[in-house]
Amino acid sequence: MSSEQKAFVLDTNVILHDSSCIYHFHQNDIVIPITVLEELDHFKKGGQEINYHAREFLRALDSLTIDKLFNGGVAISSEHGRISVKLEQDLHPVLKNSFHGYKPDHAILNTAYHLFNETPDRPVILVSKDVNLRMKAKAIGLMSADYTSDHINNVRELYTGHQMIENISTSLINQMFDKSGGIDKSDLFHEEQILPNEYFILRNGRKSALSNFDAKLERLIRVDKFPVTGIVPRIAEQTFAINGLTNAAIPLVTLTGKAGTEKTMLALAAAISMRRQYRQIFLGRPIVPLSNKDIGYLPGDIQSKMQPCMQSLYDNLGVIRDQFKETSQTRHTIDKLLTEEKLVIEPLSYIRGRTLAGIYFIVDEAQNLTPHEIKTIITRAGERAKLVFTGDIHQIDHPYLDSHSNGLSYLITKMQGQELYAHVNLEKGERSELAELASNLL
Repeated sequence: MSSEQKAFVLDTNVILHDSSCIYHFHQNDIVIPITVLEELDHFKKGGQEINYHAREFLRALDSLTIDKLFNGGVAISSEHGRISVKLEQDLHPVLKNSFHGYKPDHAILNTAYHLFNETPDRPVILVSKDVNLRMKAKAIGLMSADYTSDHINNVRELYTGHQMIENISTSLINQMFDKSGGIDKSDLFHEEQILPNEYFILRNGRKSALSNFDAKLERLIRVDKFPVTGIVPRIAEQTFAINGLTNAAIPLVTLTGKAGTEKTMLALAAAISMRRQYRQIFLGRPIVPLSNKDIGYLPGDIQSKMQPCMQSLYDNLGVIRDQFKETSQTRHTIDKLLTEEKLVIEPLSYIRGRTLAGIYFIVDEAQNLTPHEIKTIITRAGERAKLVFTGDIHQIDHPYLDSHSNGLSYLITKMQGQELYAHVNLEKGERSELAELASNLL
């Protein structure tokens, strides 16, 4: 290995997060502890995303190796460094007093520490999604880092999808309500950049109007307030959300916001209101694995396994349904959608294998998906599909994701400015005053 390059030692969870990770270290060298290959062997069978990554990485590694991966390894490509596998060694004397008993994490740490001592003239960095393993590495003087190739740098500046414009002339606001239904972009903006499907609150001291930027027409079009399946928008952001959710010309929508902003309920109510335009409505959420084990490890049949995870989705549907009397046609329609499986509520892992053509597909708690999982879902969208992702980027249950690295933040950052995409960040909660206070302060 060249002493001019860094050596990155990869933890298993990096590969399970992104099977193409070896192509994101530029011309630096990559070392795979043999323990990592052993762990990948346990994950290569199954239909979950981590199983896919395990298989893809092993296939890619096999395609690189004509001869062997030891003694310096093989070149990844002309633009990248080399990759090699490091065999397990006896626990380094420095580590023996602190780490007792065999653990894969300790074996990976030991490999990195041996390499650090064998090549003192070059930086050795342990790359892991596990913060505890990174802390252990730093405790013994070893450099460590998170895998950040898909991180969003500044979450505080994440696109909100809407903005308020103050001191608009009364004549322009009146123009929003005449027969033309909108105003030219040039009447309000000059050098400023505004994005396709961005929403605006136009306001002066006496009047206001809600609008959406149509990039094809180069006009701000009035956004009207209307209910969907009995759900009435209470604030401007909810009105914007319903506009995006019911616009068939916008096949991709994201809604973010803290708990209580009714993201999921708005998406579900909008989907039911548009049921005649779609073959089926899917509503799913990722089941965050415990130690990389899916819900199949839980006791009971499939319904009992799913029920606790899916209950909040059924609760949202129940709120929509219970607005209508027992004899109401709308209530009967919702019941019929369920019995005929035109409306399906399931864990995301069970929905992902289906054809997404003519589907209104709502993914709840999308902040618990990785960027690769988000891409996998969207790239499977067929004709006349509409995909809606909802979530709170600051309330993440996945052990290896945060507000910077989750798939929802990544999606918003990469898609803003596209004509097929709309986003709304819902800022005001609709729960009790106490719930709102807790969300803001705790």
